[in-house]
Amino acid sequence: MDHTDHTGHAGHVSSPGFYIVIFAALLILTFATVLVARIDLGVMNDVVALGIAVTKAVLVLLFFMHVRYSTRLTALTAVGGFLWLAILIGITLTDYMSRGATMPVPGK
Repeated sequence: MDHTDHTGHAGHVSSPGFYIVIFAALLILTFATVLVARIDLGVMNDVVALGIAVTKAVLVLLFFMHVRYSTRLTALTAVGGFLWLAILIGITLTDYMSRGATMPVPGK
């Protein structure tokens, strides 16, 4: 069943049951986040927590924000946002990881 939006373009309509399934998946992933926070996984705690967070963000982006059924430009904008986020995190990590390094002092 296609509906037209205010611009006259046909849009995709999902059933309420589909949104309930996505919502249930988000609730389960939120519960998993709480469980991971209570379990000591060592250095993997942050990795697992970020993996769950990215999964939840992708579900919201694709289905609740309708990027899956949007134009290629909308999808490209969303991917560009994630790439920019990855660049910023990478720059931050390079600064953070290099803080313990000491530079040799000339003449000593």
